[in-house]
Amino acid sequence: MNEEFRKEKDVLGEMNVPSNVYWGINTQRAIQNFQISKKRFPDIFIRSLAEVKKTCLLANLELKLVEKGIGDALLLSMKEILEENKHFDQFPIDIYQTGSGTQTNMNMNEVLANRANEIMGHPMGKKYPVHPNDHVNKGQSSNDVIPTTMHVSVLHLLSNKLFPVIKNLIETLNQKIRDFNGIIKVGRTHLQDAVPIPISLEFEVYRKQIEISEKRLKYVFDELCYIPLGGTALGTGINAHKDFAKIVVRKLSEITKYPIKLNPVKAEGIASHNTLVNASAALRQLSLSLMKMANDIRWMGSGPRAGLSELILPQNEPGSSIMPGKTNPTQSEALIQVCIQVFGNDAIVSFGEGYGSILDLNICKPIIIYNILDSIQILSNAIQSFIENCLLDLKANKIQINSQLEKLIMLVTNLSPYIGYDKCSVIAQKAFNEGKTIKEVIMEMGLEFDEDLDTLLDPKKMV
Repeated sequence: MNEEFRKEKDVLGEMNVPSNVYWGINTQRAIQNFQISKKRFPDIFIRSLAEVKKTCLLANLELKLVEKGIGDALLLSMKEILEENKHFDQFPIDIYQTGSGTQTNMNMNEVLANRANEIMGHPMGKKYPVHPNDHVNKGQSSNDVIPTTMHVSVLHLLSNKLFPVIKNLIETLNQKIRDFNGIIKVGRTHLQDAVPIPISLEFEVYRKQIEISEKRLKYVFDELCYIPLGGTALGTGINAHKDFAKIVVRKLSEITKYPIKLNPVKAEGIASHNTLVNASAALRQLSLSLMKMANDIRWMGSGPRAGLSELILPQNEPGSSIMPGKTNPTQSEALIQVCIQVFGNDAIVSFGEGYGSILDLNICKPIIIYNILDSIQILSNAIQSFIENCLLDLKANKIQINSQLEKLIMLVTNLSPYIGYDKCSVIAQKAFNEGKTIKEVIMEMGLEFDEDLDTLLDPKKMV
């Protein structure tokens, strides 16, 4: 046999495995059989899977189901992943694989076992003295390990990525609300001129929607803390010690620092993933609010001379390869595209639950978690980019805003309680048709009011 390979054997026969890798024959078969997309699970999923494996090992050591020497070697191999950021290149399997994620579970089992054997001075690929199934996977099934990892990885990204950036967004919007305080602009409904509105109030709308999304995601976070680990294949706990589940929950809480709890019906967390569907839906709702904000800012920044031009957007880069001096609302456009991608990811997650949850096992676990993690990652990055490259330096174009207010026909709305809707309609039509202001038309018509006309038509008195 070529020295670049080692020969490994399983129930299906023999196979060559590269001699310098920690994965084994199960992983090698998966590499061979699932050459589909070249998409891999992100590092956060692999790290979370290693955490779950460590939890299970600690439980088995406490129950004296794994020998201390083997346990110590495995803990060292896990430490290399979790604390030293090693071996992430040892997880090459395509996300399009078996729907339970068994190939990736076995990939981790083999990497940890082979590295532990190497630590103990034994050759890789012999499954001795550390066995990937009998030791690393003891008391477990892919069917409960992978769903647990799905939850843990989402908890990590929400806690460490999305929640901090949402907080930053809310704080930045608060600053914009303060910056724009007292500035009144033309309101718009149906893309047509409406009554005046404070620009700060429009930004309060964005802030409120983001705050609502944050609350929804925190509720989802609590849901995600319930896991099916210890349920093994179908939620019955077959081949797991009777105390295994309660110990792993305690250990996983200690490792992750999250309030992890057992799903009271472990079979539910194996057969279905509606909690993750709920997480994806909350991400979609957040995206809808972000899209509104990005689109509104894009519209208000349109121009600079033939658009609304109410906002002055930062000029980050040239906007055209042919039109000199042009700049575009690129951060809004990037955020909008990210939101659209999240909508697509959410559709995949929904189909993954609807088509995949058949009888006792959901068989779309890889694409469900891949797309949720992708949504969280790109949303977090896009929001931060939008804050840094758009919101922070966003300014109100007061000259343009005041110019539009002076010509606003809908100022006549404030006169309706005094002279009635119909007469106000006549004034508005005359002002529009003749290109005059509301005040000019009223003066021409000789209408008189008990109150000062300038006060009645003052936009600040209308908000």
